[in-house]
Amino acid sequence: MIVKNIEKKEDNTVSFQVSCDAAEFEKAVNSAYLKAKKNIYIPGFRKGKAPRAIIEGMYGAEVFYQDAMDELAPAAFDMGVKEGELNIVGAPAITDVKVTDEKGVDYTFSAEIYPAVTLGQYKGLEAERPVREITDDDVAAELETARKRNARKISADDREARMGDIANIDFDGFLNGERFDGGKSEGYELELGSNSFVPGFEEQIVGMKVGDEKDLDITFPQEYTPELAGKAVVFKVKLNGLSYNELPALDDEFAGDNGFDTLDEYKADIRANIEKRFNEQADSAFRSEVVKKAIDNMTVKVPNSMIAEKAEDILRNYAANFGMADRNMPIEKLMEMLGVDENTMKNSIRPAAEYQVKNDLLLDAVAEAEKLEATAEEIDEYVAKMAEGIGAPADQIKTYFGEAMIASEVKKDKAGKLIVDSAVAAAPAEEEKKPAPKKRAAKKAAPKAEEEAPKAEESAEKPKRTRKKAEPKAEEKAE
Repeated sequence: MIVKNIEKKEDNTVSFQVSCDAAEFEKAVNSAYLKAKKNIYIPGFRKGKAPRAIIEGMYGAEVFYQDAMDELAPAAFDMGVKEGELNIVGAPAITDVKVTDEKGVDYTFSAEIYPAVTLGQYKGLEAERPVREITDDDVAAELETARKRNARKISADDREARMGDIANIDFDGFLNGERFDGGKSEGYELELGSNSFVPGFEEQIVGMKVGDEKDLDITFPQEYTPELAGKAVVFKVKLNGLSYNELPALDDEFAGDNGFDTLDEYKADIRANIEKRFNEQADSAFRSEVVKKAIDNMTVKVPNSMIAEKAEDILRNYAANFGMADRNMPIEKLMEMLGVDENTMKNSIRPAAEYQVKNDLLLDAVAEAEKLEATAEEIDEYVAKMAEGIGAPADQIKTYFGEAMIASEVKKDKAGKLIVDSAVAAAPAEEEKKPAPKKRAAKKAAPKAEEEAPKAEESAEKPKRTRKKAEPKAEEKAE
């Protein structure tokens, strides 16, 4: 085989030609004949016993050419990649193939290549790191949550419903006399005053007694779902039961139930945990902003194949959370099963995939620029952490991912650490002195189970098993 005309283009693609001589092509043609002859019947010969010359005489000399070209294509492509020292991404394509006058075969391949990255500033970057004072109100809120977890439910069936009670209700919603979707439930436990239902619903239950039935006139907010927004409806409600939560006293005994000698010790522990959580979140936000600035400062044109492959990985990893771990399932079928349409792919998953690819390209480029290496000890430590995280033996992880891929991930980790450690943390223009306001519960007519859309992590992913490289196939018939 001879490789020629290697041409790298500005759009991160490369094309090259590979010529196979007559002897190589003849060997491939004969191999194709040997594989196919067992299924060929020629009158006068037992099935599978017809000579090649007889078959070619009946069907033409080119009858085995296509299979022969398909057989030679992978080796021809690999030869071009090796001689051109090409770093290919995505699946290659054969843009032209023909049998020459000398009975050899010429291929023209096209493929996307790993993009060139021009680094901008990645050290000494400045980014805001959130700052917040942990207040007594923060601690009190955590204590209140703990009290609610330890509350005793007390029956209140002997009196009228009040705000703060837990009402067990059946309800059925009607629009213009017709039942509407999502407006019916039985045995639903609603905390009155939680604002979890549409305005006016909970207030109208106040004063009802167990066994009472009542029609509630409700007008949905304008910002509600289109089919109900601004519409006047009637909910038929029955009160099945009434109770309230009796909270434990906030004292040393309560602290003792939670593992502390005194309430002051419990409060101090809560404060420390809140501060730890906030600092972890602040560190994460700082890291993300620093890396984003480094990405924005670099110049790179990302090949579409890299983005598409990463988007598919995101979707398949999300599907695995629901037991759909078959990596051979067509992506279109997987999207259908997950309820993911083309708009979600385009507007949510694909942008996240592009960011992840750029993140990887940045870290690889920094690792190369800084001549970072992965020592055997660092690789072992990385594998040990993975083993602990996924509950698999370290030697299996090494075998599954391969030491080269793991070493690459170690170098990325070191590159990311270098970027962040060299960055300067700046206080926000206006520091938060008070806890963030609590989010008000979303108003709804009836509880609905909603699936989370798949989200992409911004940080570098753990190594995944490398896909088998796609083999090029001859797409055109021999000329």
